[in-house]
Amino acid sequence: MRAIQVKTASAEYPVYVGYNLATHFESHLRKIKLAPQQRIFILTSPEIWALWGRQLLENFPAAHQPSVLFLPAGETHKRMSEVERLSTELALMGADRSSLLIAFGGGIIGDVGGFLAAIYMRGIDYIQMPTTLLAQVDSSVGGKTGVNLSVGKNLVGSFHHPRAVFADVALLETLPVRELRAGLFESIKAGIIRDAGLFRFLECERESILACDPAALKRVIGASVRMKAEVVGIDERESGVRMILNFGHTIGHAIEAATGYKKLLHGEAIAWGMLAALHISRMRAMVPEKDAMRIEETIQAYGPLPRFRARVRGLLAAAGHDKKNKGETRRFVLCQGIGRAVVVENVTEAEMIQAMENILSEAAH
Repeated sequence: MRAIQVKTASAEYPVYVGYNLATHFESHLRKIKLAPQQRIFILTSPEIWALWGRQLLENFPAAHQPSVLFLPAGETHKRMSEVERLSTELALMGADRSSLLIAFGGGIIGDVGGFLAAIYMRGIDYIQMPTTLLAQVDSSVGGKTGVNLSVGKNLVGSFHHPRAVFADVALLETLPVRELRAGLFESIKAGIIRDAGLFRFLECERESILACDPAALKRVIGASVRMKAEVVGIDERESGVRMILNFGHTIGHAIEAATGYKKLLHGEAIAWGMLAALHISRMRAMVPEKDAMRIEETIQAYGPLPRFRARVRGLLAAAGHDKKNKGETRRFVLCQGIGRAVVVENVTEAEMIQAMENILSEAAH
């Protein structure tokens, strides 16, 4: 097991990457020095609990068994109404300010669990134990929490860092192949924006990675987390360089909204969004064509990307609600080459439309 430290102005915590962490989870909890008699609550989904719940509970002594709360799977449940329901359940179970919440699931569980921990009794401790590759390499790290509104993703939320993150590669063994590929698109993004070595590894070791080779996955997860930890350490609140982490997300989030959050997994939508951002980067001659071709080929190699249909105006309207926009300015993350990205504030509507038309043409066939 290796530990990667996340250090920001307001928090410092470890991200543990290893194999079979869940099997000895209670002993690993001692590393972060929990308070004696601290009540523990677990937020998870019924599907994840059916697979791993028994193993996790076996780690805890009979006198210190956690209480379990459930959130149904799917983006439709990432809403304020569910946060209110879960808050009520915590109160009825006797959770107080000294309680600890464990978010045990994918990105939605992590986002909702983190937000719940941020606002319950004005803030309680929580731990991220992500069960999907997407959450292990991205959403569990950095302190962003939140829920969706009908007009856009993650528009209500808070920055609330976990006490620790446990990324257990063994949990990925039950992950559907499509979910694994969707998570790998976020690691490809990490390589594109800041880590050329990670990109080369993903480019060259596709077979071992997709075969869930533990050593290969630990390397991908570790490198992805280190990259994000570096960026978050520089810019905790997304006022500057941290915005590069949103490469592919402006149009990716718009695709999710335009397709009702039902057609594509998050990572798949981000992959299409990265191709759109790459298209704009090419139009501006910002990225060497050799790098652009490698990026496009690698994204496609980790597919197939699901096909979908949408209207350009619908995508444009959805992108208008993006949190990265500042007033009337359209902020956008573009690629300058493998390992280099930049935030620009002058992407035009015409450029957006052309990029959207380009990916919609590909996605329709």
